[in-house]
Amino acid sequence: MPTPAETSSDAGASAPSHHVAAPPAEAWLNRFAQLSQDTQARLGVPLGTALSGEPLPTPRWVAASEDLARELGWPADWRNDEALQVFSGNAVWPGMAPMATVYSGHQFGQWAGQLGDGRALLLGEISAPLGPQELQLKGAGMTPYSRRADGRAVLRSSIREFLCSEAMHALGIPTTRALALTASPEAVRRETLETAAVVTRVAPSFIRFGHFEHFAHSGRPRHHEALAALLDFVIAHHFPQLQSQQGQQGQPQPALALLDAVVQRTAELMAAWQSVGFCHGVMNTDNMSILGLTIDYGPFGFLDAFDPDHICNHSDDRGRYSWNNQPQIGYWNLRALAQALLPLVPDAQDDPKALTEVLQTYEQRFPQAMNARWRAKLGLQAERPEDVELAIDYLRLLAAGRVDFTIAFRRLGSFVSEGAPESMAT
Repeated sequence: MPTPAETSSDAGASAPSHHVAAPPAEAWLNRFAQLSQDTQARLGVPLGTALSGEPLPTPRWVAASEDLARELGWPADWRNDEALQVFSGNAVWPGMAPMATVYSGHQFGQWAGQLGDGRALLLGEISAPLGPQELQLKGAGMTPYSRRADGRAVLRSSIREFLCSEAMHALGIPTTRALALTASPEAVRRETLETAAVVTRVAPSFIRFGHFEHFAHSGRPRHHEALAALLDFVIAHHFPQLQSQQGQQGQPQPALALLDAVVQRTAELMAAWQSVGFCHGVMNTDNMSILGLTIDYGPFGFLDAFDPDHICNHSDDRGRYSWNNQPQIGYWNLRALAQALLPLVPDAQDDPKALTEVLQTYEQRFPQAMNARWRAKLGLQAERPEDVELAIDYLRLLAAGRVDFTIAFRRLGSFVSEGAPESMAT
């Protein structure tokens, strides 16, 4: 990979002219890369491919989240020429171990087989004040999993992801974050010719349901060993509180414990999406985060005129991922994850009752989370049995009048019980 001195750059007027020290090599944990190396050495089954990004010519800064940079513990002048090269895929800091990860999944309800990071590059995991965080480049070029695609992202969609992921975070909705956005005059063909861009995404982990599906459905014993290693890794590093949970006979049941935690997080995430009118657009299992984060901002959108059956993805001609269907699709995807965990649950092949019981808790957890969100948006200070019907009636009114979803709730926030303000009466 070229060093910053070997690549041309247009840092833009906002970039400082001096360099600050990069995060020290010991700050990079690279635990997932190490897990991949371990499974490759022990089982001959890697979790991805180590590789460098494709050089992005004449990169420039477009945007950066200074709030996120501060949370990572970085200095105010971190945006220098060297960082520009790193976050454009042209260089690495000492300690990084770039890789593209492999996963599989269901797309639009059908098994798609092997997938993977087709245009994403995991740089590594950095120790930060808010806890270990993975940094990933989206648009860094082709990988072994690109499936004939160019591996690039375009500026138009990259700006949308940068703005929306940081907005979702500000709304308190679990999401990947956007640290930086760089761009290049390099031409990229979509429907028309556009220009290339790279988004630096940040999250505690980018592990998806599809990572588990990949190693579960091959039927190979060594892949099932890799599946077990992945499960142990996720619990140890992201759900350590589950390590002490026991099964019915006093034996550890880590797969069940993880599934239960993911069911809870997914139920909360679906309720959060619904409450702000967010439509993901591509809720395939490979786009579902094991941590319950909003991940992979593609053809997403927000409701304007309220239509419960709104579809934000023109490729979704049957409306599988409409706003109204998202909670049920969340459950469908959890069932796919449960199926992937089946080889790790003792006796589950003959009696899947334990897995089914965990899955069915979604049927209580999602309504509870959703009702709590509606009560908050309606300004209800006490919980009452009729709250659910009140929320449903309100949504019916919005749908009948095709009222703007967000504006309607904003206007409702101006209501006072002693009498509606004049603006509410017009």
